[in-house]
Amino acid sequence: MHLDVVDLRAFYYRTQLGRIVQRALNHKINQIWPDSRGQTVAGFGFAAPVLRPFLATSRRVMCLMPGQQGVLAWPEGDANRSVLVEETLWPIQTGLIDKLIVLHGLETCENRDALLREIWRVLGPGGRVLFIVPNRSGLWARREVTPFGFGQPYSLAQLETQLKRNRFMPVRHMSGLYAAPSHRKISIRFARFIERFSLRFPLPIAAGVVMIEATKQVYAPNQRGISEAVRKPLGVLEGIAKPKGKPVSGRVAAENR
Repeated sequence: MHLDVVDLRAFYYRTQLGRIVQRALNHKINQIWPDSRGQTVAGFGFAAPVLRPFLATSRRVMCLMPGQQGVLAWPEGDANRSVLVEETLWPIQTGLIDKLIVLHGLETCENRDALLREIWRVLGPGGRVLFIVPNRSGLWARREVTPFGFGQPYSLAQLETQLKRNRFMPVRHMSGLYAAPSHRKISIRFARFIERFSLRFPLPIAAGVVMIEATKQVYAPNQRGISEAVRKPLGVLEGIAKPKGKPVSGRVAAENR
C-alpha cells in the first residue's frame, strides 16, 4: 500500500522528526556515494528528500513517483524534475541511469519482481542502485507514525535474497535511523545525539532502515555452435559409390541428345 504524496511531504518537510530522518539518510548516502559528478541520478518512490544534494554536481537528476502515490513538483523554486510513472514501466531509455535511490518504493510495491526487472533495465553498465527499506527487527517498522511503518519490512538476508533472485549483486550494506520513531519533544531532543552516537557504535538489529547498494548482474552470452572440432565427421552421401569416367561438357551433352 502506497502512502499519499501529501502525507510523505508533510512528514519530511513539516515535522522535526522528518527533518532528522532526512539528515541521517543524507549522511549515509554521502558515505556510500561521495561523488556523482557528470552522472545521471534518479530516485524512485519518494526519494525527493535525499536527492537535493545531487543537484549541484550531477549531470541530470530525476525524481520518479509511482501513480499509486501521486506526484508533486520538485524541487521547489526551480525547474521541475519529478514525473509520474507507472510502477513497473518507466519512460526511461534502457541503461541510462548511473545511480538510483529507491526510498518508499520497494516495500510498498504491488509487484516487487516486476519493479526490480524495470530497475535492472534502466540501470547502466557499472551503475549502482541503493535500496532503503524498513528494518524488520527495528522499531520504525512497528509504528505507523512515520512512513517506515507501512508496507513490507525486510531483514538484510531477505532483501539480499530477493535482489539476487532478480539478477542483482549486493555490493555493501549499512543501517540507519537509531532514534526513537516518536514526535514527542523528549524523543526529538535526544534524536540528534543518538544518531551521532550510532555513527561510532552502530547496532544493526536496532536500526530503523536497512540500506543495500547493489549492481546489476550480467551473464556472459552462451557460445554458439560446437566448441570442439569433430575428428571423423559423417558424410551426407556416405556409402554411395562415386561416378566413374570424365565429366561431359554442357555443349557435347546437348549434341548427343
